[in-house]
Amino acid sequence: MKQLLLSTILLFTSLIVNAQLKAYQIFDKEGKEVTFEEMSKALEQYDVVFFGELHNNPIAHWLQFELSKSLATAKNNEIIFGAEMFERDNQVVLNEYLEGYIKEATLIKDGKAWDNYKTDYAPLVDFAKEINAPFVATNIPRRYASIVSKKGLEELEKLEKSTKKQYIAPLPIEVPYDLPSYKEMEDMMAGHGMKGKAKNFVAAQAIKDATMGNSIVKALKDNKGKSMLHFNGNFHSKNHEGTVWYVKHYNKKVTCGVISFVDQSDLSKIEDMNKGDNEFTIVCNSNMTKTF
Repeated sequence: MKQLLLSTILLFTSLIVNAQLKAYQIFDKEGKEVTFEEMSKALEQYDVVFFGELHNNPIAHWLQFELSKSLATAKNNEIIFGAEMFERDNQVVLNEYLEGYIKEATLIKDGKAWDNYKTDYAPLVDFAKEINAPFVATNIPRRYASIVSKKGLEELEKLEKSTKKQYIAPLPIEVPYDLPSYKEMEDMMAGHGMKGKAKNFVAAQAIKDATMGNSIVKALKDNKGKSMLHFNGNFHSKNHEGTVWYVKHYNKKVTCGVISFVDQSDLSKIEDMNKGDNEFTIVCNSNMTKTF
């Protein structure tokens, strides 16, 4: 009897510990729990899959790597990768690394790689290199987004024609200021005493989203028959807004699947603030250690 009681106590203790240490849970659009394999299988149908990450979350980066491998296998390596973390003017450097002409240290320096590149993004780039898949630098060079935040979108029209053609989405761009995410940003900036320039900050976000959207549509056109997995911050793609909105703006026929990655203390359900129009939501334990 004592042995049975002891075994029962140990079992329940084990279950409690395991529950406390659970790192993440995936939910579909209806809020139903699904496995990673179910999510990956469902995402095979889309032309573009957006993985909206939290930049400093190791679970997000690990799942990006696992999803890269899973989708590549399902599509016989007929896949393109793209990322917010590389800007259009770094594409040549990125290509030189993928083709084996330069070493990683040169890519990091000349490609202006993010501080967490070696831990979080190098596995993705190296996997693309391993399977000979394109990796597209989709983002606008940050100096141009900075110009917009300070002086407005019209300042970009003054740039050289070749600069605009190579590095920026076609101008002038339409800015959907009524998108909930953009309205959220405008209200936040206005609340920080920047009411006069709040729309400039939204426009700066929009020119990033537009350029990434334009880059994605162009990559799909240049690589007919292939699908794309794109890595970006969650704000850029959640609820099919931001970059996803611009992809559809440039080509309505492109199908998009969105993963929204969020953190919560409770993994049993999606909190109201994190619900939305996403194919999948990955809820990570908010206790998770950060990568930088």
